[in-house]
Amino acid sequence: MTTTLVDGIGLLVTHDEERPEVEGAALLIEDGRVAWWGESAAAPAADTRIDAEGGCVIPGFVDSHAHLVFAGDRADEFEARMSGRRYEAGGIRRTVRLTRAASDEDLLANAARLVAEARAQGTTTIEIKSGYGLSVDDEARAVRLAAQLTSEVTFLGAHVVPDGIDRDDYVDLVCGPMLDACAPHSRWIDVFCESGAFTVAESRRILEAGLARGLGARIHAAQLGESDGVLLAVELGAASVDHCTFLSDADVDALAGSRTVATLLPGAEFSTRQPYPDARRLIDAGATVALASDCNPGSSYTTSLPFCIAVAVREMGMTPAEALRAATLGGAAALRRDDIGHLRIGARADAVLLDAPTYVHLAYRPGVPLVRRVL
Repeated sequence: MTTTLVDGIGLLVTHDEERPEVEGAALLIEDGRVAWWGESAAAPAADTRIDAEGGCVIPGFVDSHAHLVFAGDRADEFEARMSGRRYEAGGIRRTVRLTRAASDEDLLANAARLVAEARAQGTTTIEIKSGYGLSVDDEARAVRLAAQLTSEVTFLGAHVVPDGIDRDDYVDLVCGPMLDACAPHSRWIDVFCESGAFTVAESRRILEAGLARGLGARIHAAQLGESDGVLLAVELGAASVDHCTFLSDADVDALAGSRTVATLLPGAEFSTRQPYPDARRLIDAGATVALASDCNPGSSYTTSLPFCIAVAVREMGMTPAEALRAATLGGAAALRRDDIGHLRIGARADAVLLDAPTYVHLAYRPGVPLVRRVL
C-alpha cells in the first residue's frame, strides 16, 4: 500500500453531502483511492507529501460528451459562421470523408493528443463517441480506437445518414450489422435526434436496438429546436440527453422527475452562435445538469472544461459552485458513475490542484491556465 498526502490545501471541494467544502485541508490517498480528508492539523502520516501551497483542490472534471476520433478540421466553417452563416448538421459528412481516408495510427494519435490536452486542463474521465465513420468497418474501427483511450465509449453510428444510401436502409444497418460490430467495444449507444439527422421514430428504433444489446442509452436532442427527443430519452431511461438548448415546460418537468441528466454543451453555442441553454431553469426545476465539452471539429473544437464553466457562469445562469458541480458530479451522473466526480471517502482519487485559492477563479479568470497539477 502506498499513501500520498496532499497538504496545505486552501479549499478542498469534496462534494460530500455533510461537508462539501473544507478550508485549510489535507487529503490522503491510498492506492489511488480517497482514504481521508480533514483539517491539515489532523492529517495522518503518509509515504509522500504534496504541498498545495494554499491552492484549491477539486474533483477531476468528468467530460461526458466528446467526439475525438476524427481527421482534419473545419476552421473555414467556423470562420464562415462568425461571418453570419447559420449552423446546420451537414458538415459532419465532410469530416466523415476525411476520417474514412485516415489511417488507424493517425486517428489514434489525434484522439490521444486531445485526451492529453483535456487532461492538462483537469479532465480525468472522458467519454468518446464514434460517428465519423458511418460504415460498419469505419464505425467499428472508431470504437475500437476509442476503447484504447477510455472505458466510456459510445457508438454513434446514427450521427447523420451518409451520402449514397437510403435512410431506411441506413437505419437497418445501424440497428443490425453496425451495432453487432460496435457493441463489443462500446458501453453506450447514442443518436443525433435533430432536423437534418434522425427523426424521433428512427431514434427510438436505434436506441431500443442498443438497449436490447445491453448498451446504455444517450441522445443528442433539442439543439436546433424543441424536440420530442427529450421525452423519448426520459421514457427509455437514457442516462443523458445532450444539448437541451430548446426545451418545453414538459421537457423540463420530465427531466426533473427522472434520472436522465440534462447535459449542456456551451462550447457548441459559443461556436455556432445559437442561444445558450437556460441552466437556471433546469436547476430550479430540480433536474440534474452536467457540463461537457462536445469536443468535435465542426461545432465545438475545445477540450477545456474550465472554459465551459466560465461560459456557463457568464451566459447560462449558473453560479460558480453549480457549474463546478455540473462539470464533475453532473458528468459522473451522465455516465452513471458513482466513483468519480467527487472526493468522498472511497472515491477514485482523481483530483485537480488549482493555482488559485478557490474554484471561483475558473470563471473569474477565464482563459488563464489555472490547473497546476492533475492527480
